[in-house]
Amino acid sequence: MSQDTPVPEQDAPVPDGPPVRPPRKRGRTTLLIACAAVLGVLAGAGAGYKIQYDRPETPLPPLAQSELVQPKGAAPAAKPLTAAEDTLVTYDGDLRKLLVKKPKGAKDLDGRTGQDHWMSLYEYADSFEEPDHMFAELNENDFRRAAVSAWRTGGYATTTTTEIHLIQFRDESATYTDDMFDGQRGYMAGKKYAGNSGSAIPGAFGGRAWVYSKPWTKAGYLPLYSARALARKGTVMMDIWVNSERPIKKSTIMSLAERQWERL
Repeated sequence: MSQDTPVPEQDAPVPDGPPVRPPRKRGRTTLLIACAAVLGVLAGAGAGYKIQYDRPETPLPPLAQSELVQPKGAAPAAKPLTAAEDTLVTYDGDLRKLLVKKPKGAKDLDGRTGQDHWMSLYEYADSFEEPDHMFAELNENDFRRAAVSAWRTGGYATTTTTEIHLIQFRDESATYTDDMFDGQRGYMAGKKYAGNSGSAIPGAFGGRAWVYSKPWTKAGYLPLYSARALARKGTVMMDIWVNSERPIKKSTIMSLAERQWERL
């Protein structure tokens, strides 16, 4: 038999016992009982409210705290912030004045008069492996200014050069200083660079100093040893490089980094 074939109707079986009474429908009596219950609840709530309303007012207990004393007259003038407390001295002042001073007998590195000077965006970008890319990125991220101090000591086969950069961004729409700091710090442990994790600069959160595990070598040139230190305070990033024809001690770069950090 297919599913489409109708099933013939059959008569319902007749029960053997007495006929079953159908369920009783709710009538008017049930409705009246329900209404009476609702009215009873409303009447009880109204009676409770009436009792509370007729009772005399009870004063609240006194507060545990005594009455506040209002000062009279104007507040005393605030003391001016010291240079160490006023961050605007660091962020908006002359960054050149924050640079570590050159040691006695050191010669200026780039032929200037020996004074600390400003570095343009073009000059700073030109110090990277991909100057065009860095120029565009720094310009898009509100590069503000860079102060630099550079000198050299020693003689032939003992020359040591030191460069200190204080790089500042505006950080108005985005905090690019932190991105720049993390980006520079992030690749330093690679084999192409320091080849080690470096050492923390005391007091400088996240600041580190590295002595390169291997010198730079090139045919016809003496090996060049390098060390670097990075730290950040607010919108200013500290970037220190030391290059020498002799191995560089960890204490050399760390001492320089600590002194520069203290000036920030």
